[in-house]
Amino acid sequence: METMARVRALLLDVDGVLTTGEITYDAEGREIKSFYVRDGLGIRLLHLAKIPVGVITGRASAALRHRLDNLNIIHLAEGVWNKAEAVERMCGDMGVEPGQAAFVADDLLDVGGLETCGVPLAVADAHPEVIARAAAITRSPGGRGAVREICEALLKSQGLWEQVVGKLGA
Repeated sequence: METMARVRALLLDVDGVLTTGEITYDAEGREIKSFYVRDGLGIRLLHLAKIPVGVITGRASAALRHRLDNLNIIHLAEGVWNKAEAVERMCGDMGVEPGQAAFVADDLLDVGGLETCGVPLAVADAHPEVIARAAAITRSPGGRGAVREICEALLKSQGLWEQVVGKLGA
């Protein structure tokens, strides 16, 4: 993922990227989402490197907002169907150009975001149309380590890996 060296912000879809894409409801109709803890640590490593992370999703979810609070992610656009506009707006909020952002996607709703960012990325189990537009594809599927894989590649490509890992024990 040599294209990762120019990335100054990471933007993520949720269902199918941060999760496996499954949605579970409890008996009261509350949505339950499962998030992979290793993906969360990858995001925390980006925070240590001062690389902002944002989430752009087509759905709104209290479970997602709880997880983002836990990960200290402040950039959120939910209920978004036009992901191209959302990428541009979020990059502006982060102080980076869209060409300096990577967007991680899995399905057709994400295509506009992929075409707007500088580094379009797909998870291993993404829709074929998404994979066709991606500069790189993870080995791991969405919700099972794809985000962690991207975070590590980003940090290593920028020579930040050792520095950030060294901060974990401090």
